[in-house]
Amino acid sequence: MTAIDFSILDFIQAHLRNAFCDLIMPQITVLGNAGVLWILLTLALLCIPRTRRLGITLTAALIMDVILCNGILKPLVARIRPYDINTAVRLLVARPTDFSFPSGHAAASFTAVSALYFRRSKLWIPSFIAALLISYSRLYLYVHYPSDVLAGIVLGIALGWLAKLLTDRIFRRLDERKRKNAA
Repeated sequence: MTAIDFSILDFIQAHLRNAFCDLIMPQITVLGNAGVLWILLTLALLCIPRTRRLGITLTAALIMDVILCNGILKPLVARIRPYDINTAVRLLVARPTDFSFPSGHAAASFTAVSALYFRRSKLWIPSFIAALLISYSRLYLYVHYPSDVLAGIVLGIALGWLAKLLTDRIFRRLDERKRKNAA
């Protein structure tokens, strides 16, 4: 897998790297730092009564993501980042200090996107575009292997779906209690 990973990363460096992307990709990746874009979106959704349930689903999804991705998988797998192996690549961002697998940026991004999608929110479309850009930025910047990003995407989709299922149960019980209390 590592040979395939490096062939993709090296292709990006040799054929897709350019001055414009060198300026924009570090800015795009910042949107995913600590899940800031997705946390801000979640907070906005929680503040609006009409979208509060969607915000609760995103909250649950992102909490599960940080526990599983950053708390369990990264330390368990302990994969060294690509720039530590190929030291010839000039980094455009500060060197991340945690492990590489899975990509936390991709996982958080696709956790949010899938929670939005499974809740049938139209916000999933612009979020999907942002998630793709954030995930690609991690490859462009040589801080993740493609398999890290792919694993983050798969993990994120699964967690968004799981958060939707869990919050459906909670909402169903709350609605039943409201109906019983109203009767």
